[in-house]
Amino acid sequence: MVERDAEALQMAARHLLQNPFTCREQHPDTFAIIRKHEQDLDRWFTQRLGYRLHVSSFTARLFKTTIVPHRPILLAPTSSRRAMGQRECTLLSLILAAVAAGPRVISLRDLIDRVRTAAADADVTLSNEPVERRAFVVALKWMIQAGMATELHEYIDRYEQDAEADAVLEIDPDRVGLLPLPALGRAETADALLDRTDRRAMMRQWIRAQLVENTVVYRSDLAEHEWSELRRRIGEEVDMLDQMFDLRVETRAEGVAAIDPTGQLSDRSFPSTGTLGHAALMFIDWMMTQSAIEITIIEAQSAFAVMAEEHRRHWSKSKTAQLSAFLNEVIALLLDLRLLTVNNETLTLLPAAARYKLVTTVEDRQDGQDHAASARIDDADREPDDPQGSLW
Repeated sequence: MVERDAEALQMAARHLLQNPFTCREQHPDTFAIIRKHEQDLDRWFTQRLGYRLHVSSFTARLFKTTIVPHRPILLAPTSSRRAMGQRECTLLSLILAAVAAGPRVISLRDLIDRVRTAAADADVTLSNEPVERRAFVVALKWMIQAGMATELHEYIDRYEQDAEADAVLEIDPDRVGLLPLPALGRAETADALLDRTDRRAMMRQWIRAQLVENTVVYRSDLAEHEWSELRRRIGEEVDMLDQMFDLRVETRAEGVAAIDPTGQLSDRSFPSTGTLGHAALMFIDWMMTQSAIEITIIEAQSAFAVMAEEHRRHWSKSKTAQLSAFLNEVIALLLDLRLLTVNNETLTLLPAAARYKLVTTVEDRQDGQDHAASARIDDADREPDDPQGSLW
């Protein structure tokens, strides 16, 4: 029984970490476990990470109030799972402001009028162009996917092509009210909001939240006393991350990474299949072979053109037809994964990129002769000889 409870707690904690806004109708089995173990989960998140868990009869909301993530955390409700753009996030904020106090049932036309009023109050200029209507629909679909809105009559998709289209929506104001972080109501400026959200003074909770939310925490991210504290208590952090989330910790001279062996906790898998994933690996390998630490964008563009020509039979034609845009996609991916930095038109690989370097291995053929084969070191379970001091 104790073992089953421990497994249920871990499953619920992993789910909340990935889905901090959870609705009963969308995840009935998981929601029942969260309700059953609410007190233990709240104690875990509050004491260890500085988060706060709110659970009602229909909704569970994990308020992540300790750090400001370095990467976008709102994903568009599309098959590509891309991050929502600035226009879409702005419209989502305006929609939420427009419906927070009701009504529960509203037409699309009335909602648009309310959003325009909210935009005027916030000094935000809106147009009626197709690109903005598409962003409006994406924001509404995000709310529908999150369980905050339901289409009662007609579909909002029509608004993308027809500016006069209408529909009827049901809004859940209680759930809308749970979305903003508490710091939002106490901050008058964006800087104040970030200061209130990034609670670095709570050092242990702040460092733990960094490990949980970010792909890797580099030594350069921390002050010297923070790095010393992390290294001194690394055994405790390893046990905590294993118990709560089943994460494996890699500790190196350059930083610490918490690895999910299942790959399910991340919204972005890497290495990944497809042209983008393969090109990113090839680009990492090329950068690691360069003698200079910093690579200019021009040098990268030239090398990337050679790669595209070499792999033209395997890479998507739509990608290679626009090499500059494709390279920007690769760079954006590596930036998001914290494997690369860009500064003044120069690119620099970060230490964790070495996990994905290409090596030559020797395999036995059936005829007894050896042959060389290219393989990637991307296995999170590999054990370093010196886990406390080895380089990536």
